Amino acid sequence: MWVPHENLSDEINANIIRSEIEGGVYLKDLPEESTLEVETRNRWYTVVVQRDGQALISGHPEFCPEPVLVNIHGSNWGGSMLKVAYLGRGMHMEYRHPAYHGAIVTSVIQDIRVRPKAA
Repeated sequence: MWVPHENLSDEINANIIRSEIEGGVYLKDLPEESTLEVETRNRWYTVVVQRDGQALISGHPEFCPEPVLVNIHGSNWGGSMLKVAYLGRGMHMEYRHPAYHGAIVTSVIQDIRVRPKAA
């Protein structure tokens, strides 16, 4: 269990603890080609994990109607503090798309499922 850090604000400590309780997935812990179904408040994304923080992502009608290779930074609580290479419930997924300037931030993640490998 995570212990609050004395140099972080109560709000940041609460967010970190909440992310541990609500759960999520560290992308670096997944084998390459793992497929995630990420449900946000507004969309369903399919994320196929590649190496070095990259993933094929689809599910947004403007940014990724078809799978596109992006760099997933991680997730945040709606501000600038990022939990790197982690997708967490109650957080916003943040990624960099090759055709757009700046980071793309999703609505709040509601659920994350690791899709079983096809037999």
